[in-house]
Amino acid sequence: MQALVLEKTRHLSLRDIDLPLDLGPDDVKIAIDTVGICGSDVHYYTHGRIGPYIVNEPMVLGHEASGTVVEIGANVRSLRKGDRVCMEPGIANDKSRATRLGLYNLDPDVVFWATPPVHGCLTPFVIHPANLTFRLPENVSFAEGAMIEPFAVGMQAVTKARVAPGDTALVIGAGPIGIMVALAALAGGCSRVIISDIQDPKLAIAARYDGIIAVNSRHDNLAALVRKETDNWGVDIVFEASGHPSAFKGIFDFVRPGGTAVFVGMPVEPVSLDLVAAQSKEVRMETVFRYANVYDRALALIASGKVDLKPLIAGTYAFKDSIAAFERAAEGRPADVKLQIHLGEDTY
Repeated sequence: MQALVLEKTRHLSLRDIDLPLDLGPDDVKIAIDTVGICGSDVHYYTHGRIGPYIVNEPMVLGHEASGTVVEIGANVRSLRKGDRVCMEPGIANDKSRATRLGLYNLDPDVVFWATPPVHGCLTPFVIHPANLTFRLPENVSFAEGAMIEPFAVGMQAVTKARVAPGDTALVIGAGPIGIMVALAALAGGCSRVIISDIQDPKLAIAARYDGIIAVNSRHDNLAALVRKETDNWGVDIVFEASGHPSAFKGIFDFVRPGGTAVFVGMPVEPVSLDLVAAQSKEVRMETVFRYANVYDRALALIASGKVDLKPLIAGTYAFKDSIAAFERAAEGRPADVKLQIHLGEDTY
C-alpha cells in the first residue's frame, strides 16, 4: 500500500510499504480522505526527532485525519459502513493506571500515530479502534474533520484553565495551536481574547474572528495593552502557546491576582520561571499534553457553527503532491496556518 514515508531527515518518499490491515473485532477500517500536516510532522521531517522520540527507521507521517468507514469489526455497533468519520490518533492501554484515572493521554504506553516507531495515517487505508473513531455530522466536511485533532489541543487547554463566563484571556503565540486555543477560549466562555505574536500575517488571520484582539509584541507594548484592556488588573488566564523561551520571561506580569497560567507550547530546552512572581499572586499553573475526553466536544462545537476552522486552511494538496506539501510546510510561511493533503477516492 502506498504511503508518505519519512526515510530519514529531510528525505520523504511516496512509495509502497507493508502496513498491517488486520481488522480486529472492535476495530473499523477507514479509507482516508484528508490529512492535516502538523508541526510535529514537520519537525520529524526537518530534524528527525522530538525530544526522546527519534526516527530510527522509515515512518509513515500524519495523525490529523478524516475518512470513510469501509469495514467494521464483529463487535462494533456505534459505526457502520459508509460513515464519514474523524479519528483520535492516540491509543492508550485501557488497563493502565493513567487510563483508569481518566488521564489516558498520559499513559506511558500510548500508541500515537506518527510518533516513532508508530506509523501514521498518510496512506489510503488504516485500521483504528471504533471507540476512538467519531462520526462526522452532515454539515462538517472532511477538511474540518481533519482539523478536530489540533482543535482538541485547544479544548484541552481551555478545560484545564477552567474558564468562567466573561473571562479575559491572553494567548501568547498565534501559530495553529495558539489560534485554536483562542477560538476554544471564546467558545468556552471568554468575552475576549488578546493574542500576541511577532508575525503580522498570523495576527491578521486571528484578527478576523470576533472577540480576538491581535497585537504584534515586537512593535507594540503587550503589557501596556493588557493593562489598558483590563483596567490595570490583568487577564484572568494567560495561555503560553509559542514554546519560545523568551515568552516565559515576565509571563506572570500579565495575570491578575488569583489568575491562571496554562502552558501549552513545548520549549525545546528547559526554561526559567519566576516562581516568586507567581507566588505573590497565587497564580494557578496548568500544563497540557495532547488531550483527553474532549474529542467529541470539539466536534460538537464545530458542528454547532460556534467555531469555524475553515479560514485556517491555507492550502490543500493532492496525495501525489505530498512531498511538495511538506516542503512548503517546512518553509514556515507566516500566512500558512494549516496545510492539508487530500487522498479521496481517486487515490485508491
